[in-house]
Amino acid sequence: MPELDVLLVFFAAAVALGLAPGPDNIFVLTQSALYGRLAGLVVTLGLCTGLLFHTTAVAFGIAAVFSTSTLAFNIGKLVGAAYLLFLAWQALKAGKSSLSAEERVEPSLRQLYRRGIVMNITNPKVAIFFLAFLPQFADPGIGPLVPQLLVLGFLFIVATVFIFGLVAWGAGFLGEWLKTSPTAQLVLNRIAAVVFVGLAIRLVASQR
Repeated sequence: MPELDVLLVFFAAAVALGLAPGPDNIFVLTQSALYGRLAGLVVTLGLCTGLLFHTTAVAFGIAAVFSTSTLAFNIGKLVGAAYLLFLAWQALKAGKSSLSAEERVEPSLRQLYRRGIVMNITNPKVAIFFLAFLPQFADPGIGPLVPQLLVLGFLFIVATVFIFGLVAWGAGFLGEWLKTSPTAQLVLNRIAAVVFVGLAIRLVASQR
């Protein structure tokens, strides 16, 4: 188990990283604005489930594959980009066909949760980031690395839930206003589509 001062520094770093604009918190913001606070919180839980996957991968060395294999890295980011483009297409269709709150077909909580998982797991940069970030706070001199890395990963998830939960809550106010404005719903769906396309392009262009 890392020392308390190390855990505090790590938690502060994780909070700062959560506050920095990035694909995941932008994704939570758009989903919360479109579908409400609960949707944003469920997406957050999905993203954090993906972080559990990455934490386990780092702890047991699987993530090293993405940092050493160009093919694995490229396949991962192409799958992630394809999924983001699929979400962009769905947002465009919603913008054109569902203008009233009664007529909108909103994704189920299960679908939103799955979106968060897929969004996180298919981003190979998260695996590489965890591989570079978590070991910096682990010390082989105080015990086995696997338990330490799992603890650090869990702490990172706690910080992510806290920050992204605040993002979801804040964006929910925007969602409440959108329910009374069909035009705003249309505009936000178009904006969400553009955001998803932009995230897909950013992911495809990313380097290890």
